[in-house]
Amino acid sequence: MAATLWAAALAASSLITSANAFYLPGTAPRDYHVNDRVPLYVNALTPMVLSADSKLFTMLKNESCMPICTATVPAKDAKFINDRIREDYAINWLVDGLPAAEMKEDERTKEIFYDMGFNLGDDEREEFKTNPALHNHYDIVLNYHTRDNVNYRVVGVVVWPRSIAHSSAKTLDCAAKKPRPLVLAEDQENSVTYSYTIHWEATRWDNYLHIFDPKIHWFSLINSLVIVIFLCVMVSMILVRTVSRDISRYNAIDLSEDVQEDFGWKLVHGEVFRSPRFPMVLSVLVGNGAQLCVMVGVTLIFALLGFLSPSNRGALATMMIVFWTFFGSVGGYVSARVYASIGGTDHKQNTFLTATILPTFVFAVVFLLNLFLIGADSSGAVPLGTMLAIVGLWFVISAPLSAIGSFFGRKHGAVSHPVRVNQIPRQIPPAPRYLQPWSASLLAGILPFGAAFVELYFVLSSLFASRAYYAFGFIALTAGVVLLTTATVTILFTYFMLCAEEYRWHWRAFMIGGGSAFWVLAYGVFYWLTRLSLDSFSSVVLYAGYLFLIALFDFLITGSIGFLATYWSMRRLYSAIRID
Repeated sequence: MAATLWAAALAASSLITSANAFYLPGTAPRDYHVNDRVPLYVNALTPMVLSADSKLFTMLKNESCMPICTATVPAKDAKFINDRIREDYAINWLVDGLPAAEMKEDERTKEIFYDMGFNLGDDEREEFKTNPALHNHYDIVLNYHTRDNVNYRVVGVVVWPRSIAHSSAKTLDCAAKKPRPLVLAEDQENSVTYSYTIHWEATRWDNYLHIFDPKIHWFSLINSLVIVIFLCVMVSMILVRTVSRDISRYNAIDLSEDVQEDFGWKLVHGEVFRSPRFPMVLSVLVGNGAQLCVMVGVTLIFALLGFLSPSNRGALATMMIVFWTFFGSVGGYVSARVYASIGGTDHKQNTFLTATILPTFVFAVVFLLNLFLIGADSSGAVPLGTMLAIVGLWFVISAPLSAIGSFFGRKHGAVSHPVRVNQIPRQIPPAPRYLQPWSASLLAGILPFGAAFVELYFVLSSLFASRAYYAFGFIALTAGVVLLTTATVTILFTYFMLCAEEYRWHWRAFMIGGGSAFWVLAYGVFYWLTRLSLDSFSSVVLYAGYLFLIALFDFLITGSIGFLATYWSMRRLYSAIRID
């Protein structure tokens, strides 16, 4: 059965030439001369790679209706292939490091885009609802570029797959206007003849990368900038005008007078730096969020510098894992200092939990999702060796670096507070509904989410809908806008809470900062219901699992930004008033 699984991919693999070194991001593409052989690589469900034969792509040589091979497909394998067609499996080719794509139309915008890979077969047309048709003929357009008419580079691959029931390997019916489709019978042995047509054209990588009008990105970015400027102005007005005026009045009071006339944030100056509940958990979350934040920032810098290539789809994830590993010291340092600053004393437990709790949880989720991939016989399943290598990275590099960072965090000690904490906690009056923890989180999360939801759509399309996304400049600017928006919104809501004499701001600042994650989760569900077609239970579980991890990382990053920004603003605010 293994010899015929994924029949189309195995047939196409007969075009494979001898392997070259893997195409690394940032390296120059290969130059070819006329009549040079161009390599084709095939990703298949099985680990088999057939030996090369004489059917090879040749630079600038057009070929029409050429046979590849004739394969015999038993009835059992025919059912397997038909099931994969119904599940919308796709074939993935790499020609000189470039992914083969299929032209499709966006149902909402009617815009043409290039989808990575092409369908194994067709079950969408009414005549194929019961018995799907297998694509066994490939109309291939290879795009090239040259500057001197001597050296040529492959810059694009577009494939139009078709289903043609050829009469025989010697009598191909490619030219027929309405050829008879190839339908695999599940009760008998089938003979399948594969064929291809090659046409060379000149074009650019822009077909892959320029999927949508950049005006959409610019409009979203400008809209987000207007929002963040408005918020910054609002926060500045509050801090400069209202707070400064109140501070001047407060400092002008004769200390012998009764200060009970004060109200709002000034009344709780003896409570704002009181230790919150569960300081261990809060400090661990903030430390891990800071580590993730630095990891994302450095990854975006490397992407902007051109170290990530769209032809290497695993480069981004690999780089993020490596940076997350090496920035364990950041997480340990931030967690230790925050823990000491909010009254924590068990530093050994803080060091251990900072280095273990998030990696263990994420590894457990990824491991369970990987079990679903293995159960579905997916080629996307992570090998056991890779999983063990990731665990090794954590044991050998990340955990020790986290411990070193925690050591320096303890050495630097707690952050000094400008005011003393009262011995007896002050009674807290009822807060307005919009300042309740969950209400404030959802309300505050709308603005950071609104600044990023357009880019989020493209990111989800890249992850789950096989669309290329290479607008790292836009996503870096958007990340900066989200950072500023999260910080200003959290400071603003915390100020409102202090005015309502609610001084338990530590956890609320973290929750308010991470409020955008709840909207990301909700948008992910909306995207699934409106844009994706997930037929199997395993696909739904995988999507839900990855969406949950994305929302979790967003919650930790933005929550940490909100907490640290608010902590800074509290120290600045209360250091400006005179306390007896």
